[in-house]
Amino acid sequence: MPEHDVEISVRGLTKSFGPQTVLEDITFDVPRGRITLMLGPSGTGKSVFLKHLVGLLKPDRGEIWIDGKNVPALNERALYAVRRKFGVLFQDGALFGSMNVYDNVAFPLREHTKKKEGEINDIVTEKLTMVGLTGAEGKLPGEISGGMKKRAGLARALVLDPEIVLFDEPDSGLDPVRTAFLNELIIDLNNQLDATFIVVTHDIATARNVADYIGMLYRRNLVQFGPASEMFASENPVVKQFLAGATDGPIGMSEEKDATRPQSSSGMTAAETEAMERAAGAPSETSAVSGRSS
Repeated sequence: MPEHDVEISVRGLTKSFGPQTVLEDITFDVPRGRITLMLGPSGTGKSVFLKHLVGLLKPDRGEIWIDGKNVPALNERALYAVRRKFGVLFQDGALFGSMNVYDNVAFPLREHTKKKEGEINDIVTEKLTMVGLTGAEGKLPGEISGGMKKRAGLARALVLDPEIVLFDEPDSGLDPVRTAFLNELIIDLNNQLDATFIVVTHDIATARNVADYIGMLYRRNLVQFGPASEMFASENPVVKQFLAGATDGPIGMSEEKDATRPQSSSGMTAAETEAMERAAGAPSETSAVSGRSS
């Protein structure tokens, strides 16, 4: 891959916790401006891999190159500058339970910039519109559905216009219908923004519908990395079984099937987004009770 097409270059990344090696000799290049999925069964080091990219963990050995800088070798000041390139959507959205949606999304702007409230309002409104949450600005996290929490977390991840956006199991805690709609939003936003998306998941439907490139982690190794079309045609037994959702092979799982025809919620109001998901068969969520906070 030509150097100008590479966003992140990982070389020989190895990490152990005590006697357990979680990642071993991981080497590949993350393409710039595309959606790369890190796929694999639960417990294979996918989230650990993400933490290395932003310098939250240091490898036992190996290199992670971003804009000509080796992340594990950086001092705190240089590492902070690299982290400014990232936006992160955490598994649970990681919203502040005492803040409404607007203030959650505005938080990074207030903490890390000197922008005035008028400019902050314009940016927050733009990002909430992007993710389909117009009209939910005043609601607390405990008053909205799991899917809406993910969207609010995504709006916050985008609010500083990052070059790289990390998604740590965005389907976690969501029913299949809302997962499908969130996947469409991820695709839509990648087309709208000049950013590289890295998605960690074990969900086969997400891999099938979202990925431009896929890396398959299994038993601490990167089994294979390549364009999604090549991965789905792979003859590697682990890759073939996992992406087919088959029960026969080195790993055991149940087959997952899609039953929805989703569309992106970008530009919708929060009410329109919820109505679309419910019309497609998404169940109501008991956690979204008015007045309840998390």
